[in-house]
Amino acid sequence: MPSRLDGPLKVSGRAEYGADHNFPGMAYGYVVLSTIANGEIEAMDVTAAKSAPGVIGVYTPFDPLELRTPSLPMFGETWVPLQNRDVAYYGQPIGFVVAETFEQARDAAMLVDVTYRERPALTSLEDGLASAEEAPPGFDGSPQTHTLLASGVESIEDALADSPVVVEATYSTATQNHAAMEPHSAVAVWDSGVLTIYSGNQGSDLQAMEVAGALALDPSAVHAVNPFVGGAFGGKGRTSTPAFLAAAAAKALDRPIKAALSREQVFTATAGRAATVQKIALGADADGRLIAVRHDSWCSTAMDRSFVEPTSHGTSREWYATPNLALSQKMVPLNIPPTTFMRAPGEAPGSFALESAIDELAVALNMDPIELRMRNNSTAPPGRDLQWSSKHLDECFSVGAARFGWASRSPHGRIDGDWLVGVGTATAMFPALRFPASVEVTLQADDTAVVATSGADPGTGLLTVLSLVGAESLDITPDRITPRLGDSALPPGGMSGGSTATASAGTAIMIAASKVIDDLLVVATSPGSPFQGMETSYADGHVLAGGRTMTFGEVLRAVGRPSISAIGSSAPGEEMTKHSFSSFGAQFCEVRVHKWTREARVSRMLGVFDAGRIINDKAARSQIMGGMIWGVSAALHEGLEIEPNGRMANADFAGYLLPVNADIPEVDVHFVQHPDTLHNAVGARGVGEIGTVGMAAAVANAIYNATGVRVRHIPIVIEDLLDD
Repeated sequence: MPSRLDGPLKVSGRAEYGADHNFPGMAYGYVVLSTIANGEIEAMDVTAAKSAPGVIGVYTPFDPLELRTPSLPMFGETWVPLQNRDVAYYGQPIGFVVAETFEQARDAAMLVDVTYRERPALTSLEDGLASAEEAPPGFDGSPQTHTLLASGVESIEDALADSPVVVEATYSTATQNHAAMEPHSAVAVWDSGVLTIYSGNQGSDLQAMEVAGALALDPSAVHAVNPFVGGAFGGKGRTSTPAFLAAAAAKALDRPIKAALSREQVFTATAGRAATVQKIALGADADGRLIAVRHDSWCSTAMDRSFVEPTSHGTSREWYATPNLALSQKMVPLNIPPTTFMRAPGEAPGSFALESAIDELAVALNMDPIELRMRNNSTAPPGRDLQWSSKHLDECFSVGAARFGWASRSPHGRIDGDWLVGVGTATAMFPALRFPASVEVTLQADDTAVVATSGADPGTGLLTVLSLVGAESLDITPDRITPRLGDSALPPGGMSGGSTATASAGTAIMIAASKVIDDLLVVATSPGSPFQGMETSYADGHVLAGGRTMTFGEVLRAVGRPSISAIGSSAPGEEMTKHSFSSFGAQFCEVRVHKWTREARVSRMLGVFDAGRIINDKAARSQIMGGMIWGVSAALHEGLEIEPNGRMANADFAGYLLPVNADIPEVDVHFVQHPDTLHNAVGARGVGEIGTVGMAAAVANAIYNATGVRVRHIPIVIEDLLDD
């Protein structure tokens, strides 16, 4: 199986990320952050900063850069710094210092003296629940309150009251940060009225549009370049503060500007995952068949109310068959940094609650947790006639149970020396989506081909996918494909997010390849061409006719053409009205809890997934492993602690805990491959996010199996497992 094409460049240090670009005369910018969570800036004394060594510019809301608020379809307005004096959270960007060196800019930024008119701040989700607001409609326009009742049932409470077995509990999940290895950064260069911006982002064409809007430019005057992105996970879906400020400052100073957030600044000057509180009630008959599901959710959101973490709608709305279903989603505006998409938004925290509750129901029924899940397996989302295009979740569980040794599971765990050992499982689902995407395929006279799109590869392996799908579509070997991406000058590939890139770009590649082959055959049979007037066909990179064959390169050379190109575009269409689409999986986990210290250690992990056709097994396996590790991280490590004044208490890699090699055992991943051509022509569904879904619940369920202690919040810490 092919390795990642970008692998050698990355491990050798030859891959150039945004901040790796340097230009003659370049200056450096440093962002100034607020030190209150709510209020107004009364004054900013920049006298000392301006007179500091090397300083060439200081910008504030009182002396701002020329920027305005851009807007993108579906995503709405993008927040741009220094537009007013309002402060809505601690660590909000409020100033920008530019100097000859990074150190000079950083040191001068410390000299900016800010005077505030401070107001009381609300920073705790728990404290804000009483003032929760109804969430706005979802991105698909669906209301945030959803009720499905069987005939004759008047309310979800009646359905629960009539259920022989009921479990009800409240679960909570912590605020998280994407913690990508590459901090948000940008290098901006102006030349003859055209801005080139080098900045890691999940969609170069979308970044170019946002920057153009902020600078009141025609989109053709902005060139966004990001061939390498050091991790994103949703945190680089929108243009970053350094990119806006560097672009505007470079124009104002007529010099290239580099700006990068420090690691601590990333935790506040970017957006993260919301904290959630979720109340779930499950009603079932004595055989374990669900009668009623109620899932009420609350999430934190910034004061601009720009994002809602859709936990109930991302899980309970679709996962299990039930005749009665009631969902609600509310938001709690807080004086905290913005919230946004983060790997499996909604599904990751939502699955912790739902899959923990399902485990609790299995205990109440004295039923095997897998049997309970399969007994309520859905053929379509509850209340909808659109059946799943392809679903093999039962196979995931049967294969996983055999590989994991589930049959030997004890309902009360086992003891191994000083360790209490338990196992847990959980369902994983993530919607199979597609975004509009365009790809250009170019056949070249040297018998190679270029497959190009503006889309990004934030570590997902898209570059290699372009090569593999391009080679398959052109019927040539992958080593003859040159893939290109991460450049807004290329055909718009949209955003690399939502686990959509392979299905979206792959389908566009197939369309472009078909077009360019048709065009090649027209050229091959035109007057003066080698196959003039003949009936031709194409196979193995060759044009065939009358017992004669020529490579496409030979044909192009014969007619004096260096290349021939075609663009293919793909977008979700009529198929979305005929089926429901999702990827599926079964998560398995073994946890060992020390009898005396109560430390919890994950000792075995297995994920079995139904994600359609797997294009590159090595890359897909890596994506799933990364997602499963994220799930362990959420369960046992990860959580931002926000002090009452809004300051992040652990906004660095010393205090914000992430798993290291010693925390993660060997991860076993298996795919049950059933190509889903009803979803897209490639037959592939997303794998980037589903690996995270369900894993935190599997860990918590394993801890319960080992200890008998049910922890309903994450991260789970030693104190949660200590005996009273």
